[in-house]
Amino acid sequence: MIIGLKLKQLRIAKNKSLQDVADAVDASKAHIWDLEKGNSNNPSLDLLTKIASYFKVSVAELVGEDPNALNEEPELVALYRDLKSLGPKDLETIELLVKQFKAKKLGK
Repeated sequence: MIIGLKLKQLRIAKNKSLQDVADAVDASKAHIWDLEKGNSNNPSLDLLTKIASYFKVSVAELVGEDPNALNEEPELVALYRDLKSLGPKDLETIELLVKQFKAKKLGK
């Protein structure tokens, strides 16, 4: 899970313990641990916002949805930039293609 990996990276980079993060975001240490390990798959928006604020990152970056994040592949950033210039019909077509590729990958 992207959130767990990003959370762990941020925590280690800032030299914070699980308890430090838990105390700062008003959560249990066990819950932060579960997030990092990918055992908690649906954190609340409130918790995500608190975590993002604590580490001074956007929620989008925390959940792996920020195309401008430093760790994103340049090709994907360029693709995203190109997508923003397309019209609604073209975006709808691309969305359908992505859904088809995802379904194929999942064996559906």
